[in-house]
Amino acid sequence: MQSVSNDNFGPLIAYLLPGATVLVGVSPFSPTLQEWLATAPAASPTVGGFLYVTVASLAVGMTLSALRWFLVDTIHGLTGLPPPMLDFAGLGENVEAYALLIEIHYRHYQFYANMLLAVAVAYACYRVRLGGHAVGWVDLGALALEAVFFVTSRDTLRKYYTRSRQLLSGRATG
Repeated sequence: MQSVSNDNFGPLIAYLLPGATVLVGVSPFSPTLQEWLATAPAASPTVGGFLYVTVASLAVGMTLSALRWFLVDTIHGLTGLPPPMLDFAGLGENVEAYALLIEIHYRHYQFYANMLLAVAVAYACYRVRLGGHAVGWVDLGALALEAVFFVTSRDTLRKYYTRSRQLLSGRATG
């Protein structure tokens, strides 16, 4: 098994962790997921379960990323953070610098925005499972976490856009 490195850390945080968050949120409604996750005290995790959870987390994470593109990117664009017009003709000697911008800004944006959606799904599952109980600390915590993920996603996307524009247009912008 390959260890976590600079080459796979970005996809790990961008897709796998948000996907796993959704699977944990949905697991109370799926005996199969409960078995894979071995959430029951009498069960123990298996290698097959680990593999299934990993592949399912990746698939769910990629699906979340498509929804993120459709929803969160659109919201950011409509609220004053449109994608920059980049001139990729100047990419040649800047390929490594552009790849670095993706790793230090865009992958983190993907994580925060994908987690924004993942927490919303997991929270909705929690509320459905809970039924009609009153709002409590968990609800306030989920709302606060959602606000943090939204604001942080916006900040990392702004940094990615600004620095990409600087790199691929030859002029500094703020």
